Amino acid sequence: MHVLFYALAAGICISACSQTAERSVTKQPISVATDFRATGIIAGSLPEVIEALNSGEISSEDLVKLYLQRIEKIDKNGPQLQAVLALNPDALSRAKELDQLRESGEILGPLHGVPVLLKDNIESKDRVATTAGSLALKDNITGRDSPLVAGLRAQGAIILGKTNLSQWANFRSEGSMSGWSALGGQVKNPHMLDRNPCGSSSGSGSATAASLAAATVGTETNGSVICPSNANGIVGFKPTVGLVPQQYIIPISVTQDTAGPMTKTVMGAALMMNAMATTTPNTDYTAGLTKGALEGVRVGVLNFAKGESKPILDLFKAALLDLEAAGAILVNIDERPAAPDNLGQMSYDLLKYEFKDGLNTYLASTSPEQVTTRSLQQLIAFNQQHKEIELSLFDQSIFIASQAMDSLENEGYKTALETVQKATREDGIDKLIEQFNVQVLVAPSGPVVPRIDPINGDIWPNNWPGYGGHAARAGYPHVSVPMGGVHALSVGLSFIGTKNSDANMLSYAYGYEQHSLRRLEPQYLKNAQSIPDIAEAMNAYSSAAQ
Repeated sequence: MHVLFYALAAGICISACSQTAERSVTKQPISVATDFRATGIIAGSLPEVIEALNSGEISSEDLVKLYLQRIEKIDKNGPQLQAVLALNPDALSRAKELDQLRESGEILGPLHGVPVLLKDNIESKDRVATTAGSLALKDNITGRDSPLVAGLRAQGAIILGKTNLSQWANFRSEGSMSGWSALGGQVKNPHMLDRNPCGSSSGSGSATAASLAAATVGTETNGSVICPSNANGIVGFKPTVGLVPQQYIIPISVTQDTAGPMTKTVMGAALMMNAMATTTPNTDYTAGLTKGALEGVRVGVLNFAKGESKPILDLFKAALLDLEAAGAILVNIDERPAAPDNLGQMSYDLLKYEFKDGLNTYLASTSPEQVTTRSLQQLIAFNQQHKEIELSLFDQSIFIASQAMDSLENEGYKTALETVQKATREDGIDKLIEQFNVQVLVAPSGPVVPRIDPINGDIWPNNWPGYGGHAARAGYPHVSVPMGGVHALSVGLSFIGTKNSDANMLSYAYGYEQHSLRRLEPQYLKNAQSIPDIAEAMNAYSSAAQ
């Protein structure tokens, strides 16, 4: 989601093992009644898909057909993940065109013929609306490519469709439910279907884990790439704000918003960044991705942010051993940097100020024939008029609070911006890196996710591990890489750096990934009782009584 109240959950660690560098999968002794797991080329990572296209093992047309069949099988039917909100009607014809170009020797770029899904707050010029999951934008077909989409398209990527999301990127209600939108319903976590997929890029996270596309794109203001990557067991990268242009992405915060790749491997994320980061066209984010990238690197271990969950602590301890095996020099950081007492409130106020300003500007840029709600105030009224759908599960308290905010010329806004950025940058991440003479900070990415709760909304445990909130507010790069699982649910390891250290963060994450290989393959379990040991324990009394 975009505004996260950090928490943690407990459980028991399941051991990890691996087979290959690019398809790192943990074996789990869990039987699945109906096997929805991907097979063949679509089970692979983005680099493997690219290799198959380049070698002629598969055509782009056949690849698109395979993904469309899989979406029909497990997203619309079977476990009904509801991760894909809309499909591009021209994806198949575009695949045929790209196959013809390949046959003639014309390759547009490394992503030539690769099907990609976009979070449905990112505009593309395809015949697909950009809705943020809202009825108010159901006809918002703009004919515009966000610069990141233009970058993907220039390298030959096919926009397969749009992913479901927490409506309005989870900036509508303080009582929201991550992964729900009025247009798309509730996204499910493919690891355990009744568990929170985390927001707001929940559909992108679920779709990547479930092999519904070769890669997906999410967006983050505060946690919306990292949290679903943690929850769905994939690699998520939140770049330095501004590296990927914000234009034609439905906004929350001009100072925190960024799109980021969500893939199965770090190499896949780097390949996506090469296309998406149009402000740095000559940077190759794959160049530093070597197995020895961590050799001699001083790594700051954020012990103050590791939480108290024993299973997560066990995973984190194993991750630190993996880092050492990769050649890293670990430096313990035990104390959290001091921050203003009102940092949380100021951070929230900052988002409300910027959301009102940015959304009003965005809505005014849309076609009045397609989008009749032209301001936040009108959107609030629209939701009230359609409350049986829009407000069926939770209210619009954040919308109302944002509408009450003044303009960005207000001194309260300027003070909040200065306070938040100073606390998270020079007095936060920058201070830790300089004081301890480290090049990167590591911590768990988040909790073991709780169950989806349509009655109470998101209910997170009290103490969320990680330091992602600081990275988000600072606008600094953050990578999450799977570090194993707890009862078949994934947990990630975070790599956080200072401004514009993106290439280095990806290289360190890659070095860790290649020495750990702890990604869990989704099991599509109905619930925790689908695990035999848990089922037996839950029924122990009744069994003993018999």
